[in-house]
Amino acid sequence: MTVNFQYVNTDVSDTLSAFTTKKLEKLADKFEFLISAQVYIKHDDNKHDAGKICNIELSLPGPRIFATSNEPTYEIAVNETINDLTRQLKKRKKVYKVY
Repeated sequence: MTVNFQYVNTDVSDTLSAFTTKKLEKLADKFEFLISAQVYIKHDDNKHDAGKICNIELSLPGPRIFATSNEPTYEIAVNETINDLTRQLKKRKKVYKVY
């Protein structure tokens, strides 16, 4: 699975990229039909208690899956987004038939 990162209004972080890639690789091991992931890491100055935003869009057969979260830290935002994607992927996996 290929993972593309885009950082908006924030500095590029290799550790955050590695952390997110590790989480997405675990997801790809569990759901073998994933093709690629587009990750957007954003910073919003207007939110004082939160403002760290993580958007992830997964490409797979059928419609794409998208999840976002706005949390106080980027790591929590990535974890919440991955949890939302996992829930959506479990529903999608039930629909697929193995022939």
